[in-house]
Parts: sequence; C-alpha cells; structure tokens
Amino acid sequence: MRALLVVNPAATATSARTREVLTHALASDLDLEVATTEYRGHAHDLARRAALSGSTELVVALGGDGTVNEVVNGLLHEGPAPEELPRLAVVPGGSTNVFARALGLPNDAVEATGALLDALRDRTERTIGLGLATGTPGTEDEAVESRWFTFCAGYGFDAGVVGRVEQQRDLGRRSTHALYVRQALRQFFGEPRRTHGTIALRRPGHEPVENLVLSIICNTAPWTYLGDRPVYAAPAASFDTALDVFGLSSLSTPALVRCAGQLLTSSPERGPRGKHVVSLHDIPDFTLQSQAPMPFQVDGDHLGLRRSVTFTGVRRALRVIV
Repeated sequence: MRALLVVNPAATATSARTREVLTHALASDLDLEVATTEYRGHAHDLARRAALSGSTELVVALGGDGTVNEVVNGLLHEGPAPEELPRLAVVPGGSTNVFARALGLPNDAVEATGALLDALRDRTERTIGLGLATGTPGTEDEAVESRWFTFCAGYGFDAGVVGRVEQQRDLGRRSTHALYVRQALRQFFGEPRRTHGTIALRRPGHEPVENLVLSIICNTAPWTYLGDRPVYAAPAASFDTALDVFGLSSLSTPALVRCAGQLLTSSPERGPRGKHVVSLHDIPDFTLQSQAPMPFQVDGDHLGLRRSVTFTGVRRALRVIV
C-alpha cells in the first residue's frame, strides 16, 4: 500500500528518536513517503496533494489533534468522497489526542503504531462522519473559508480559552492541562457577559435558543480529556450521527461551579444538566450567531472572531483505519 506519513516535529509527546523508530516500523509494511511539516498549514497542503495524486492510498498523521485536523482538511479540500480519497490513519503525538482516543486507539504513540499495523494487516476500517463549519450566507462571515472538524468546535467562552492557550504557546509555554485550567480561569474573570450571553442557535423548523454564553459542538464523545479522565459534554455524540450541542446560558460563579463538577464526574451515560444547560442531539444543520464577534475554534485551533458560523454534520465523510 502506498502511503504518506505526515510528521509534526513539534509534537509534544514524541521525541525525534521515537518518531524515527515509528517511521521505520511503518515503512516495514508500507510503501512509505515521509514528509515533515515546516509551517502552519503544511500538513493540509501535503494531504491535499496526496488526495489529488490519485496514487496515495493512505495518509498517516503523526502529531496532535491540530495536525490531524490539517490533514483531514487537506484530504477533503475538494469535498467528501470516501471511496475515492486516501484513507486516514492516526499516530497520536500531541498532549491530548482526543480524536485518536475517541477512535479507540492507545494514547501511546508506540502502542498506537502497533495497533495501526495490526489494523492494516487485518484490513479493518470504518467510515466516520465529520463536522463542517462555514461562513453563514448573507452575513459578513459568508466568505470565510470552510473548515472540517473531527471531534469538536467551540463558539464563545470555550474558544476564548483556546485562543488564550495559543497565545501562551506562542510565547514558548508548553501545552499542558494545567495551562488550560489557568487560561480558563482568566477567561472566566475577564468575560464581561458571563450571566447574559449574546449567542443564538438557529435551526430550520425550531424556535431559536438565545442568550447562550458558551456553545460546544461535538462530533463524538468524549469532548476532551483531563489526563486519563474523559470529559463528556455531550455523551450521546457519535461519529455515526450528526452533531450534538452543549450550551450554557449563564457562567455565573454558582453555574460554573455546578457545571464544572458535573463535567468532572460525567460519563457516557450522563452529562451536564440543569436550568442553564442546553443539550441537543443529532442536529444536521444549524447556525450560531452573536450580536458581538465571538471567539471560534475547531479541534483546538483558534480561528479568530466571528459573528456567525453555520454548522453541518456530514455523515460517512472519511474512511479511517482502526
């Protein structure tokens, strides 16, 4: 099988020596081309070229969720065509690796490589659904480039935290769970609209859900991990359905404490609940709009401020080796 291995040399959980060993292991079973990313967006460009080549059967992403997201967007740059596009495989190399773990892969890069080689020999794969975020027609964001996401997107408070973390990483800080917690607290105390949000969720045939301060869009569960602990914002979310939404209409101190406690004790059967919680399951199309520009992120990648984003759940969008 002809394959492209896209390696992020800045992946936080792998060393140069580990990446070399993994590359040799994959090359023993694959006709392997190796490409190392050199700039933001490079993984997208490499995957797009692989998709257009017509000869690459598999693209392996060795890196974190950001690398995987770039590869997915490169593969689907011309749109989903599962039977025609190269398959995707993932070797987790980031600090959290939500997508890989949601697929059931080990969080250790060496173990995951062994699992990938077994899956290739057994020819096991699945076709998964993805989320697509686009600019809303008729708004100032209409021309914004569309972006696929594998496990989640965020609009509002959650995305603001991601933006703060990216700023800290640009200053040389290491991506850790403690860094996310610190930036979440700073976002909370700096949020001027904690108790009365400006976000409205609109979908065809339903009354709008208004005054949200936080909105998380899930394509699978769990939403994220704190160390080894999975966190379920939308427990019913799945690669086999459309999108789920978890929203909060208040981030007052009591509401935040209650929600944080529920997230920390969440499970596949039970997520956050209460009068300020909005939970929607298996929604194919909807739009999030705000009176003021709000932070926006997909798969942990901050994309700036938007007044409006339209979301679509695309079923059976991409084949993945598992």
